[in-house]
Amino acid sequence: MTEADPILSSLLTLTRKDQVVEVRIITQDGIGSGYYNNPAKLAQAVKILDSNPQIKGIYITLNEINPALLARRENRIIMRLTKKDATTADHDITRRVWLPIDIDPKRPSGVSSSDEEHAAAFRKADEIAAYLTSLGWPAPLRADSGNGAHLLYRIDLPNDDDSRELIKSCLHTLHLLFSDEVCTVDCANFNAARIWKLYGTTSRKGDNTTERPHRKACLFAGPERLTLVPDSDLHRLGKIFPKEPEKMTKTGKEEPVTDLASWLKSHDLGYVAKPYADGTLYILDQCPFSDAHQDGAYAIQFSSGAIFAGCHHDSCGGGTQRWQDLKRKYDGTSDIEDRLKKLRGDRIRDKAVYEGRVPASLSDPGIEEKAERILTTADPIPYMLDTFSHDHEGDRVVAECLIMSLASRSVINSKGLHVSITGESGKGKSHAIDTMMNLVPPEVRLSGRMSDKALFYIKDLQPGTVIALDDVTLSDQMQEILKGVTTSFQRPFTYRTVSKDRNAVTCTIPERCVWWIAKVEGAGDDQVFNRMLTAWIDDSEEQDKRVLSRMLAEAAHLPDTRGDDREDVLVVREMWRKLEPAFVLIPYAERIQFQSASNRRNPDMLLDLIKTHAILMQFQRERTIRDGMVCISATIDDFSEAVRLYDALNGETGGQSTKLTRREATLINSIEKMGLVEMTVPELQRITGWASSSIYKLLNGYNSRGNTYSGLLEKCPAISVYERAVTTGEDGRTIQRRTKVYAWDASLYAAWVKGGAVSLRDESGCSGRDPDDGDESSDSDSDLPIDPDDPIDSFDPHASSDSDDGDEYDPSKCGALSGCSDVVEIFECAEGQTTHMAQNGPEKSVSEAVRKNKDDCCTSEASASQSKTADITQNSTYTYVHSSTPLCEAEHTLTQNGLDEHLEPRPPVCGSASAEHNTQKLLNAGENELSQADRERIFSASCSNPASIPISQIRPSDFTRISGWPSKVRCAVCGRAHTVYSCTKSDLKNQKEPVMLCEECYSRAASRHVARLVMLPTLDLHMMKRVDRDLGRCQVCNTFAVAWHDSSAQTGLCESCYSRELSRLNKERGVL
Repeated sequence: MTEADPILSSLLTLTRKDQVVEVRIITQDGIGSGYYNNPAKLAQAVKILDSNPQIKGIYITLNEINPALLARRENRIIMRLTKKDATTADHDITRRVWLPIDIDPKRPSGVSSSDEEHAAAFRKADEIAAYLTSLGWPAPLRADSGNGAHLLYRIDLPNDDDSRELIKSCLHTLHLLFSDEVCTVDCANFNAARIWKLYGTTSRKGDNTTERPHRKACLFAGPERLTLVPDSDLHRLGKIFPKEPEKMTKTGKEEPVTDLASWLKSHDLGYVAKPYADGTLYILDQCPFSDAHQDGAYAIQFSSGAIFAGCHHDSCGGGTQRWQDLKRKYDGTSDIEDRLKKLRGDRIRDKAVYEGRVPASLSDPGIEEKAERILTTADPIPYMLDTFSHDHEGDRVVAECLIMSLASRSVINSKGLHVSITGESGKGKSHAIDTMMNLVPPEVRLSGRMSDKALFYIKDLQPGTVIALDDVTLSDQMQEILKGVTTSFQRPFTYRTVSKDRNAVTCTIPERCVWWIAKVEGAGDDQVFNRMLTAWIDDSEEQDKRVLSRMLAEAAHLPDTRGDDREDVLVVREMWRKLEPAFVLIPYAERIQFQSASNRRNPDMLLDLIKTHAILMQFQRERTIRDGMVCISATIDDFSEAVRLYDALNGETGGQSTKLTRREATLINSIEKMGLVEMTVPELQRITGWASSSIYKLLNGYNSRGNTYSGLLEKCPAISVYERAVTTGEDGRTIQRRTKVYAWDASLYAAWVKGGAVSLRDESGCSGRDPDDGDESSDSDSDLPIDPDDPIDSFDPHASSDSDDGDEYDPSKCGALSGCSDVVEIFECAEGQTTHMAQNGPEKSVSEAVRKNKDDCCTSEASASQSKTADITQNSTYTYVHSSTPLCEAEHTLTQNGLDEHLEPRPPVCGSASAEHNTQKLLNAGENELSQADRERIFSASCSNPASIPISQIRPSDFTRISGWPSKVRCAVCGRAHTVYSCTKSDLKNQKEPVMLCEECYSRAASRHVARLVMLPTLDLHMMKRVDRDLGRCQVCNTFAVAWHDSSAQTGLCESCYSRELSRLNKERGVL
């Protein structure tokens, strides 16, 4: 199979091993024939014959023939057949294996094609292949016949009358669609024993002239593995053009159209007429049913006078009868509204069948039963996510946002959840949307490009349709429409315009449609962006490796089944059909607290996330009927799941509060890591490794195709810009120029990003202070600022009563602790220090160290999402700190003072009576009365999620990040669920439960570890360069990945170690 022997190569491609093939030679004197089962012998014999100019053409049989025919002329050729010498007939074919499509340019008979005619045939072949690909057909073999073009599709059909008619109808359909005055599709190739040009031989018609030369037929490189065209696709192609319809009954004063050509001309409808059956086919120049496309519309008048009109495009009915629509549009006759309404559902179903997407519930009752079982007894969300992960690697947060968006269609009191996905080009945005769209019932999904007003004119657009816009530039008019439909979610959106006749026209987009937008730079208009869940596609290096590994694995194996026909896909579609519209009540809504209410749409989105989770679990929630409307009540579990997703969208997988894209957030994180106060674009280039123009666009915004995209200077208040003069040069030559300098305000950024936290107030509504305390507060925290609007700042852990009853503060009565385990962490001194530590010992040092650093901003390599200021309140035993507050600087101070062992993280104190008693016992006991084991046991009994390992014993190098969604195993340090780091150390892995860490505890442990390290003086930072490839872990901390590398010394540092050492060197040099 080499290019040196194209004849043998084509034979091996077109035939299977040991297949018997007849070769037929057309000469000036007659016809020659032979039978071969040895391709090499056949190629050798044909090569000799092809050099003879008397040979007009050499052909072979395409389909499989009866092997017994080999005995007629076994591996030999008779050059002149007699009347008694038989050739292959249709009944000698055992099976049809090829659908041959021959595109031949129109020219005088008996001559070769000119170069221009030859090229026109290839253009027509490209059109046909593209059309069939749009119908879901696999890639064909492409070939040059010498005078025209060939397309060969692999099929598998028996040789019978039904197959003959099927192939004939397919070729006839392609002829009607694509044949014109330049090229034609040969309809005569439907017989089973049809002979076909043998590629590698010369086609000789007429004389070999300069204008019409003889050419060799050749087979072009095709797909590595040919895929069979499904029988259903062949039937759909063959039935595009209809049979003669039944004669319509005359209604009212309506007069039948007897001459369709005259009727089309009278309404200025251009057409191309072709014979069809016993009638005439009119291919219309412009589709009268839609302005979204031009081609595809046709009308047929049969010999009986019956008329059929339609369009091939799905948005126009997909080949259904639309003659009455066309006639009513131009003649104004409208007597068949009832019939059209009756056929509306059938049209939608026919479209789904035409596209090969028949709902499973009509053919497999088991699918419906399984979908109902999952909705009533299990959690449907993990099943949907697992189905999504079967076709798409990672991006489960994005998938969950799309699921919640779909579920919002069924919530009667929802304002609608729409999704905007941003990320770098080629990272999987389109694939994520396509994968989720495949899980949506076909009748309610709409994708692809469309004009600004196309949605108003799609007659079959259903309420609750999913509209996906993938990398589509939103025009100003489309953005205005998008604002309107997202605001008018529960009711149709009305658009009023005028027709070409200046008549008023009212168009509508149905209610409850959800929008999914995937773009590199976001939705464009900030008002549109603000109305959506803003999720980031995972573009990390780890995700790239996982995707590559999956791609290679898929390329090495055959698929188990077609993606559309998988059982889990069909089950998910059926689940969406079974969800009932319902009103969702949130009984605890008044107890939900937001850290910031500046953006009024974000609370709406959180409430809708709660409602959508409840609607997915509607068959497992409390249900009531009021005025015929189903009402369900959301539970605390719905709140927890909604907050988890909401927090993810405000962290590493989205910019819900800040509305930043992934790339903008990455740039801000780089600025924070380096501790920059002022920077220029070249400095940011060295830090990030990005192009200058890319950084400039991120900071200043840009215009693209008439759309304005705002930058960080407009979005983030912590960045400002000014100009200053810069002097550069050496050797006495200096150049002064002005440059832009960007200033960074860390405290302003911390205040800006603050606001993503959400909590649930305890039912008692206690603010954390005993009613008898009045306005008094403990002296130990009198110097700390108190924010009366912050539930943590308003909580006073030291408040005590002057009465003799000895009442102490009861943490179980404060919602700030019992209801918000994710908002507060408790740190306890570990070496037997009790209430006496307030007068002496490490307690004072701990307090001073933490107070000294409470306003400092620090970040860590593991959690570089955002830095936040610390609000710290302290009593004699515990120090209360916002969980989102980084403590690496404070802990570094404690480490230098030798006090590292006094900090042990503990989860929030629970509110049971036994917990209060045990905690009180610990607080009142002396150092000699209770051992350390007793104190740990009593404190563990006081905690709902007891910790097992102190933070000081955690080595970051013993833990690795898990892939996929966070685990529900609780953190070994703080006791929280949703952990992301797993221990690899053998002595810890042998415990009953796996040792896991949450993101924050791992970050704090890594920061403590890095803070203890002392850099060797031999390292030269000036020799280091930023790297973007995997070089292992940092050679100093052995925790984070190498970000800076010295190739001469073969030394690598992580971002944290490099920035710390750079700051130290700058301080030594007096550089601020």
